Amino acid sequence: MTTDSTDGRARGDDAHEAAAMPPSYPPRSAPGPERAQQGSVGGRTATSRGGWFRETLTVMVSALILSVLIKTFLAQAFYIPSGSMENTLELGDRVMVNKLAPGPFELDRGDIVVFVDPGDWLGELPPDTRPAWQRTATQVLTWIGLLPQDAGHHLIKRIIGTGGDTVECCDAQGRLMVNGEPIDEPYLKPGTEPSEMEFSVTVPEDHVWLMGDNRSNSADSRAHLGDPGGGSVPVKNIVGRAFVVLWPADRITLLDNPEKTFAHVPEPSP
Repeated sequence: MTTDSTDGRARGDDAHEAAAMPPSYPPRSAPGPERAQQGSVGGRTATSRGGWFRETLTVMVSALILSVLIKTFLAQAFYIPSGSMENTLELGDRVMVNKLAPGPFELDRGDIVVFVDPGDWLGELPPDTRPAWQRTATQVLTWIGLLPQDAGHHLIKRIIGTGGDTVECCDAQGRLMVNGEPIDEPYLKPGTEPSEMEFSVTVPEDHVWLMGDNRSNSADSRAHLGDPGGGSVPVKNIVGRAFVVLWPADRITLLDNPEKTFAHVPEPSP
C-alpha cells in the first residue's frame, strides 16, 4: 500500500510540478512574431528593389530602341550649319526631317529637303579637333537619336524643279520660270534676287533642282552646272523633308510648302 501510495503521491507531485511550470512562449524552435515580420518586410523590400531596377532597365532599353527606330525610319533632327536658307532657316536652327519622303510620301516643288552631298558641294571638311571621347560620345548620341545630326556631308535646300521640269532664269521681271511659268517666291530673303546668274536646265528623271532661299549666299544647283546631272541632285541622295523648326524655342514653327507659288506651273512636256 505504501509503495502504491508513494507511487501515487509521486505521480501526483509530478503532475503538480508540470502544471506549475508554464510552457516557454514562444517556443524556442519557432521564430517569434517580430522576427517573422522583420524577415517578411526585408524580403519584400529586396524584391521591390529588384523589380524597380528591372522595370527601369526595361523602360530605358525600350526607349533607346524606339529612338533608334524612329531616327532610322521615321524622323531625324538636323542642325543648320549655314545661312544659305535665311530667313526661313537661320544658322543654329534645329529642324526635324520626315524620312518617309521620298518613300510613302512624294516630294513636291517647294519642299525643303536635307540631302547627302552628291559630290564636292561642300569641299573638304575641316578636321574635327575635339577630344576623342567627345567625338565618340557625340557619334553614339547622334546614332541613337538623342542629338541632332550635325552638318557633316549633309546640306539643306528647297526643291524648285523635279524630274522633267525645265527651270530657267529669268523672265522680264527677274522671276524664275518653271516649265515656262514665272513663279513668285515669298520665301526669299528680303533684298535677294531670284538669281544673279542666267541658266536654263531640264531636270533629269529621278533628280531634283535645289536652291537656297538666300540666293546670293547659296552655292546650290546653279554652282554645279558642269557636274554630272547638270547641278541636279539624285532623289536617292535625299534623306527627307524638313517639316518643323524644333529649336530655339522662340523659332518653333512648321515649315509649310508654299503651294501657291507652284500652283500654276504646268506639268513638263513628255
